[in-house]
This record gives sequence, structure tokens and C-alpha cells, in this order.
Amino acid sequence: MASTIQALPTEVVYLITAGEVIDSLASVVRELVENSLDAGATRIVVSLWPQQWRIRVADNGCGMNLDDLQQAATAHSTSKIRSSDDLWKINSLGFRGEALHSLTTLADLEILSRPVGGKLGWRISYGDGGEVVQVEVTAIAPGTVVTVSHLFGNCSSRRQGLPTAAQQMKAVQATIQQIALCHPHVTWQIWQNDRQWFTICPAPTTGQLLPQILPQVRQGDLQEVKLEIPNPPNSSLPTPHSPLPTHHSALNLVVGLPDRCHRHRPDWVRVAINGRMVKTPELEQTILSAFHRTLPRDRYPICFLHLAISPDQINWNRNPAKTEIYLNEIIYWQEQITQAINQALSISSTNLKEAVHTTRVSKLLKAAEAKGGYNFNPQNPNENHKISNSCTDAINRVSNSLKAVGQVSNTYIVAEHSGGMWLVEQHIAHERVLYEQLCDNWQLVSVEPPIILYQLSPAQVLQLQRIGLEIEPFGEQLWAVRNIPAPFQQRDDCAEAILELSWGGDLQTAQVAVACRSAIRNGTPMNQQEMQTLLDDWQGTRNPRTCPHGRPIYLSLEESALARFFRRNWVIGKSHGI
Repeated sequence: MASTIQALPTEVVYLITAGEVIDSLASVVRELVENSLDAGATRIVVSLWPQQWRIRVADNGCGMNLDDLQQAATAHSTSKIRSSDDLWKINSLGFRGEALHSLTTLADLEILSRPVGGKLGWRISYGDGGEVVQVEVTAIAPGTVVTVSHLFGNCSSRRQGLPTAAQQMKAVQATIQQIALCHPHVTWQIWQNDRQWFTICPAPTTGQLLPQILPQVRQGDLQEVKLEIPNPPNSSLPTPHSPLPTHHSALNLVVGLPDRCHRHRPDWVRVAINGRMVKTPELEQTILSAFHRTLPRDRYPICFLHLAISPDQINWNRNPAKTEIYLNEIIYWQEQITQAINQALSISSTNLKEAVHTTRVSKLLKAAEAKGGYNFNPQNPNENHKISNSCTDAINRVSNSLKAVGQVSNTYIVAEHSGGMWLVEQHIAHERVLYEQLCDNWQLVSVEPPIILYQLSPAQVLQLQRIGLEIEPFGEQLWAVRNIPAPFQQRDDCAEAILELSWGGDLQTAQVAVACRSAIRNGTPMNQQEMQTLLDDWQGTRNPRTCPHGRPIYLSLEESALARFFRRNWVIGKSHGI
């Protein structure tokens, strides 16, 4: 039988391989912008004409000379790697040399560039396969301008299979925002059909940049943690070309505080590694687990994690778009991330003085204006100095920094600290304390005589057995429970509490129910020592901002906000009408 296997024509091979890299307007923007960032650009202007299938990206990067321009669009041409060994020490966003060559196969490509320090700029047009068609001198500032026209002009079926222009523009916006989060020092200006679409201004940190992308989130809603962490014990040392410290990696974490902001979808659990947003289900699940029992039901956190780690820990060749990676020592990084999130959610000396965070109170106190400096003299003149010194330790607990002052409606504890006052809801603060104690030490104790329950269904009996209770028949429609959770020992409603546990849920659900039923009730009077003990215990919990159901535990009122409201910055003459 004659062979039917034949080699594909070169032009077909190029179209197939180009489709792996360039599959939409957003992918073109991503590839060109990553080249700009690799060139050291601090300002990038992206212009789009979606109806004309035209894209232009201009940057102020290092630029290219004539020789590099003539070689740039040929197949697999790159300045970022030289050998196979370099694939294991990737420090750039691009390294395959496919993007520009793929664009010459799918569109018309033109590049203008002038190197920093060069006297001349050049404009080159490329033909199919990256061949240089036209070369001429042009006036241009140092940097590069890449124009892609008639994208997918030779693949009409590709155009027809793409989403609408509006959907593609939404994808472009998401792509640029993701890259901007990874590179907060860059200025972004985006134009659509010759009109300015949106801009992203540079910021010192990702946490300060995030409100530009999520306008509903304010700066005070976020907590940012930057840590230098040791490399995994089993990893080899970074290469001499790596920009990272010799023995350490960096972790940058921005979290939305759970008592202030959260979302109805897990769409803002984002992970970036070495300057690129990636999909890592293992790390994303670690983040979600760390926020477990801190948010209301069916709500998800806002969290952006950026790891800067040794290149030998990463395999970028898992996906054409480089969005899926293989990360060595994944368990080690999961542990580091969990510790960082716990640190961000704790109440420490670094975040003790917080902005007023409820809309109603912020309007009342006009907290939107800039914070002023007021002469506030605490009773202990050394207290400010003590807190100031402790700020150097991000995980330093602030036990005893909150001083119980009194009780409002036998429900809210009024607590004073050097920067203002807090209102702490006593029931849910105690619930958080008990829940974490139960998680750390779930203890069942024997009871005599046993607790008798009436008319349990088989499912209820199975549920109680699932969480460790010893239950056995005690007559017709009667059941004897011979051990109970330790906090139930002192309660008169023990039978009702066990009945509540029988209605379903896993062990953690049972622990939440036990903590809720065992916590001090609102309306219960407390003396000074009891209030202080509860405050101290609560401050030492891992997640002190919300109860296990996701309700906020405290309201903070800064002294500076109170001073603004009472207009204490007025001079005496003005206040007396002089």
C-alpha cells in the first residue's frame, strides 16, 4: 500500500506554530508588551484599532540597532538565551523567539527602533517568514514602536472564530492589568480607536497600584506583606545571572482584609511568579484554605501573590502562553504562603493604627481626607516609642496593647490604644478564640450520666459518630451520648447543642457550632478583668479580624479621625468667633 504520510508545506507549518502563540488580539498585546518589559521599558503605550485588526505598542526601552532589527523577526531569533542550559535559568518574560516571527506569518509587521545612545532610528517592514522588505532611516526617540496590521488577514476562518470586538477588548484590558500588577513601576497608557481608553499610573508597591484596577477597594482595605524567605533546602543555588539574592527568594503578598472586602467569585485569587501571572491550582487552593472560616459563606478573598524565586525552581515550557508552569518543592512554597497570609491577617504592631473602614462611619468622620498630625499625648509617654520600635518586627504580637475601658449595652467592649479606640463585639471575639482552640485541640470528654436524645434519624446518628461522639441505643426512639465536646461540660443546654451538631457538616462545621454556642452571649455583663482577658486572648488568634462565619469582630476609630470630626485642629480664636 502506498504511503499516505507526507511532510506539510513550510507555510502550513508556520501557520500552525503561529497559532500556538498568537490566537487573539490579547495574545498579540501580551507578547509585544513582554518584549517591552524585557527591554527595560518604564512607559508603554498600547494603541488598538479592533475593527481594522491593528495594534501598536510603543515603549521607552533600550531599543535595537539595525543589525538586530534585521534579525528580530526570523524564526526562533532571541537575545535572551544562547543554549539549552539557559532554559533552566530564565530571567526574562520572553525567550523562545517565536512571537515576532509568528506575527509575520499572520499579519503585516513593522518595527521602528532606536537604541539608547544611538544617533539614528530605523524603520523596517517584514514580509512572510520574517524577511526584511523595506529599510529606511526614521526620526524616533530611544525605544521601540511595533505595529501589527491586518491580523489574521490570511486566515478569515480564524477571525470568524474569535469572540466579538467588545469581548476581545475586555481580554486585552485584563491582560494589561495582570501584567501591570507584576510590574507596578511601569506607566501604562491604552488607546482605542485614537481615543484614550484607560491609564495605569506607576506605584511604589503592588498594594498601592491595586485600587486603580479594583476601584471598589480602598488602600485601607488591603494589607501588604513583603518577605525574604530562604530557598528550599533541596534546591540548588541560583545562577550567577539570577537577579535574586544568593540564598533567598522574595514573597510579595497583597490581601484584602476579610472584614472589609471580599468577592462572590474566586476571580481575584491571583498568583504571579518572576513577573508573570500564572495558573497554579496548588498555590491558589493554598490561598483559599488559608482564608477558610474568615469569610461569609460563598464569599472569596482578594489576594495577589508574587513570588520571585530562583529560575532553577521553574519549568516554563509547559504551555505555549507560559501561563502554566511546573514548580519544584511545591509543598515548601505552600507552607511559606500560608505563614505569610497568617501574618497579613494578624493584628500586629504594624497594622494596629488602621483607617476607619465602614462607609457610614467614614462619612461621619470625614475620613476620606488626608490624615493630619495632631498633638495626642497618651497617658504613658513611652508607649509611642515602644510601639514605634516594635514595628520592625512584622509578626510581633501586640498583647496588652488594647486596654479595656468599658462595656456598651453589655455587648461591645470599648478598648483604648495609643492611636485611638476600638469597639469589639464580645460574642464573636470569644467565638474566634474558642474556634481556634477547638481546631488546635479537639477534645471529647466522658459524661456520666449520659445525655439522652429522643427520635434521632439514622443520618443524625451517623453524623454524630462521624465527629467522634459515642452514641448507642437506649430504648425505643432513645439514644445515649456518652462523650461530648469539652466546652459543653458547663452548659445546661447540652442536649440541644448535641442535637444541633447532628444536622450535618464536617468536623470544622461542628467546631464552629460548638464555639458559637459556647461563646459568651451578648447582653452578658463583664467586669474589667474579664474584658481584658478576652481582648488579650482574641489578639493572639491567627485570624482576629472576623469570626468563623465571616462577620467583622471590631470597629476601629483613629484618634486623628476623631480629632477631625471634633475640629480640634481649629485655633482657639476661630472657635470663639474672634
